[in-house]
Amino acid sequence: MFVPKVIMYQSGVSPVYRGKNPASMAEIADLRVFHHHIYEFKKGIRNLILTTEKSKYKESIENKLKKEHISYLIHDVDPKKINVYFGTKECVDVVRTFSPKLNELTPEQDFMLGIMLGYDRVKQCERYMKIKNNEIRLGKQPL
Repeated sequence: MFVPKVIMYQSGVSPVYRGKNPASMAEIADLRVFHHHIYEFKKGIRNLILTTEKSKYKESIENKLKKEHISYLIHDVDPKKINVYFGTKECVDVVRTFSPKLNELTPEQDFMLGIMLGYDRVKQCERYMKIKNNEIRLGKQPL
């Protein structure tokens, strides 16, 4: 098991972050999972990523994805949260055809999205059948 080496600095702050204001330090901490997802995408581990982030970082997220030349789509969830899809252009283009609200996806779109995000295929098949048999209800699916 890999255990990262912790380096203690006299000032208590890594030289990489020294001099950064507290707001940017908070952004770095808040977006660490987002940055890890970029790493996974660039290494070819995943073709499509969906992450929910704070709306206040929307501009930073867009700038990072543009800088990395990564296709993306951002949907507002509520005033404080956004859903960020990014990955291969082909996958993002498919997501563009879906409703921006996840609870309004059709059972088929829900299935496709799960598969594209890399969820377990058998579990996605089970979920799809439960939705089709009205054991699980998506937001706008009729009874």
